[in-house]
Amino acid sequence: MPIPVGSKAPDFSLKSKQASGVVGVKLSNNFGKKNTLLLFFPLAFTGVCTKEMCDITSGLNAYQSLGADVIAISVDSPFAQEAWAQKEKIGITLASDLNKTTAKAYGVLLDDLLGFGSTSARAAFVIDKAGVVRYSEQTPSPKELPNFNAIKETLAKLK
Repeated sequence: MPIPVGSKAPDFSLKSKQASGVVGVKLSNNFGKKNTLLLFFPLAFTGVCTKEMCDITSGLNAYQSLGADVIAISVDSPFAQEAWAQKEKIGITLASDLNKTTAKAYGVLLDDLLGFGSTSARAAFVIDKAGVVRYSEQTPSPKELPNFNAIKETLAKLK
């Protein structure tokens, strides 16, 4: 079960591979500054995950205009995420939860996905500037995308 609306969002410190090298990604860096759209996805280089991240990249201005930073998290290594982002032209921050502690903290760690072992579920959280969860959704299956209209409505209320 994903953590509920009204919960304090668990902070995290993850790694992201970007052009400048491996950098830290910390949720609390946005506290007091920006709202955050936090997206969990199962695995890089898969069809639904690629569609979701490419759609978010092409619509990134909409989230930025709503005052939100977008961070997407998977259990892939930061190096696999970077290769995928370059191949698919994904322009959002991808953060590696290789040890799966962040997915577990948010209540979205799947024990086993199609025999591949544990991965994060597909989930979305809107976290306000104070670090409080304002939207929480885990999709019924990894093949389904979150309700991005509801996410944008939540962000518009926080603006």
